[in-house]
Amino acid sequence: MHIEFWGAVNETTGSMHIFQIDGKRIMLDCGLFQGPRKLTRERNTNFPFNPAEIYSLILSHAHIDHCGNIPNLIKKGFEGVVFATTATQDLCGALLRDSAHIQEKDVEYVNKKHLKKGEELVEPLYTIEDVERALTHFKGFFYDRTFNILDNVVCNFLDAGHILGSSFIQLDIKRNDGNCRLVFTGDVGRKNLPILKDPEIPEDVDFLIIETTYGNRLHDPIGKAEEKLCSIINRVVQRRGKIIIPAFSVGRTQEIVFSLHNLWEAGRLPKIPVFVDSPLSVNATEIFRAHTECYDRETMTLLKEENDPLGFSNLTYVTSVEKSKEINSLTEPCIIISSSGMCEAGRILHHLKNNIEDPRNLILIVGFQSQNTLGRRLVEKETVVKIFGEEYNRKAEVEIINSYSAHADRNELLEFILEVSKKNHLKKIFLVHGEEKSITSFNELLHESVNGIEIIIPKRGEPYSLIP
Repeated sequence: MHIEFWGAVNETTGSMHIFQIDGKRIMLDCGLFQGPRKLTRERNTNFPFNPAEIYSLILSHAHIDHCGNIPNLIKKGFEGVVFATTATQDLCGALLRDSAHIQEKDVEYVNKKHLKKGEELVEPLYTIEDVERALTHFKGFFYDRTFNILDNVVCNFLDAGHILGSSFIQLDIKRNDGNCRLVFTGDVGRKNLPILKDPEIPEDVDFLIIETTYGNRLHDPIGKAEEKLCSIINRVVQRRGKIIIPAFSVGRTQEIVFSLHNLWEAGRLPKIPVFVDSPLSVNATEIFRAHTECYDRETMTLLKEENDPLGFSNLTYVTSVEKSKEINSLTEPCIIISSSGMCEAGRILHHLKNNIEDPRNLILIVGFQSQNTLGRRLVEKETVVKIFGEEYNRKAEVEIINSYSAHADRNELLEFILEVSKKNHLKKIFLVHGEEKSITSFNELLHESVNGIEIIIPKRGEPYSLIP
């Protein structure tokens, strides 16, 4: 009985791990890797193992770095079941279709250039048809409903409080030499986030695989996020600028809309148009509305009062390309929320291209930006950036609000681990999904804070024994 780590090892994308027991290989997540273009293509196209040998896949949540390569896994021979929460299953339907659409359009654009240069044509990682086939493999469960993966492996999804449907994957393993419990966190959420319930605390855990995205950083208190958002909007509107917000279609977009709804209802938001310009965001928001089982008490109260927390009079959800282009021709102040959150694809690139050289405008970063992404270059406030291969002078102001992060920060991760370890079951902790500085810093903190627990920073592809 062992586990191998094939993605999100000393990095924050491409989550992919394999748990092996009695000759059966069970995969935990199958995410897209995002990094330098050549390495990205190679990592995502070619799996370092035979997908046909994977017995089943268990998915923590519907973010692209955790689920985005499932269609390719099935295309390459995986025939098993993909287990997920019902909300994750629904979100994956929207997200993976959108991912395939973007890939097909990007390849179409690249191949036009390659034809002119006489270069070899490229193919998308997967197509819409591949996605539709992949979705037939999904099987959804509600939280806290146990089910068997194998005769001796029982799975349960606990609420991770990260995004809609996100889960801690809890595996109870029965063996002749003793039973044990393995928990894979996916991404750990935060207490008091808008819309969603707080993360649950798994009990009696023997082995813990935990993310460390913010293992060396602290967030501002969540309560300050709306205050800072309000201040930024009013400041930029006074100078007749636009606010451009790159945001993940699943999770962050809905949280920003929720805050704007609160500010609007309180009379603190200027009367300017707000656009959510992303077909995926529109679809994801409808899925949010359908899964009230994930809502916290505050959001349920709003719904009972027939007050839509994801809508208000000045808000427009945009799906058509024509309407998206119209937004770019606006000269008046407005707020544009668009994906992708790391500015690597999607309509946000067009909005940045059209607005980045105007000093009246502001680009508001509200989520983690991985290395080698346009989003990270904006966070680092580079003065010249490339969009669609062309250079632009960044004259627009850049602001960052980390309070909206749906990832637990350094202290919140430590608090979570201390809660999990209270009953003295915990034997090994594996640290994943963090850049080197973050994961190293958090490893040092854990060694100072817990005793008698083996802490491991795994190496890619190396097997690690799980012995009760």
